Amino acid sequence: MLDVFRGLKNLIKVNYVHIDSPVFRLHYSITVILLISFSLIVTTRQYVGNPIDCIHTKDIPEDVLNTYCWIHSTYTLKSFFHKKVGVEVPYPGIGNSREKGKEDISDMKIYKYYQWVCFCLFFQAMLFYAPRWLWKSWEGGKIRALMMDLDVGVCTEIEKKTKKKLILDYLWENLRYHNWWAYRYYLCEGLALINVIGQMFLMNRFFDGEFMTFGLDVIAYMESDQEDRIDPMIYIFPRMVKCTLFNKFGSSGEVERHDALCILPLNVVNEKIYVFLWFWFVILGFLTFITLVYRVVIIFSPRMRVYMMRMRFRLVRRDNVDTIVRRSKMGDWYLLYILGENLDSVIFRDIMHEFANKLNHNYQHHIHGVPDA
Repeated sequence: MLDVFRGLKNLIKVNYVHIDSPVFRLHYSITVILLISFSLIVTTRQYVGNPIDCIHTKDIPEDVLNTYCWIHSTYTLKSFFHKKVGVEVPYPGIGNSREKGKEDISDMKIYKYYQWVCFCLFFQAMLFYAPRWLWKSWEGGKIRALMMDLDVGVCTEIEKKTKKKLILDYLWENLRYHNWWAYRYYLCEGLALINVIGQMFLMNRFFDGEFMTFGLDVIAYMESDQEDRIDPMIYIFPRMVKCTLFNKFGSSGEVERHDALCILPLNVVNEKIYVFLWFWFVILGFLTFITLVYRVVIIFSPRMRVYMMRMRFRLVRRDNVDTIVRRSKMGDWYLLYILGENLDSVIFRDIMHEFANKLNHNYQHHIHGVPDA
């Protein structure tokens, strides 16, 4: 199993330069790793067994019947899920599908998804990484370039002073020009939320409209008398199914009709994966929604920007934060906030102090009509 996941170690890189929020990192780090891991798990036969095993007759080779039932589709009967197992039916959803000489097609629940689970999980992982890829291309390494190894603060005073001056010069020369940079990041967070919600609908479509309430149904089933309810995990991910009819010519030239009872060991793994994903996506969507509400408040409330800066960076004086927020725009605030997340706290305090003094000095010159030096 370790060999299977060894290739994922490159994805688990601790990036010490943070250019986004912790919630946004959950989308492209933890979630992507989980989805790719699940995709690998369902393709490893040595750990989950054969994807399908059918009870066959001697007339049909085992490999032929298994391959046929895997390539085509299997089914259960909806009406047989409500009958007592061991008394009326041998297994939930399994029974005689022929009534009055013909199959009741409307009662059949067809299962075709299991051929595509590994591909769907991998595709979902790519969708979760897309907002991160977009933000990295837009951010362009700005934060890493501005840091200049000041995250640890271990350098000579001359070197430290030079680097701080470079940061201050950049902030001054580009004052009020960072709004579009910040809005593009907020757009990526919005795309992340749209992706989570869209993937819930995608999986609901994937499972024929049964996934949207899957987690709630599982909880309700666990809390109720199990004899009175259908197990939603068995209904969506049955362990035993019937194979569509296999037709072949007999020795006399007549068409012989065969059906088979098949076991799907893979569904024992699939049900656990999708129960977990249902709850994970709900939690992730809720956290992302709260984050976007916070972004809207930040955009329209300078007071909230002051409060958040003070709460996160205790060493920075309140009057410095007030000055910077009052005389700059939201994009400048966000750039400084991200810089503060990465720089040494003492160095960041000094930068904020000098930047606030420079803003105050420039403001006083304008008031008294003195041209800038």
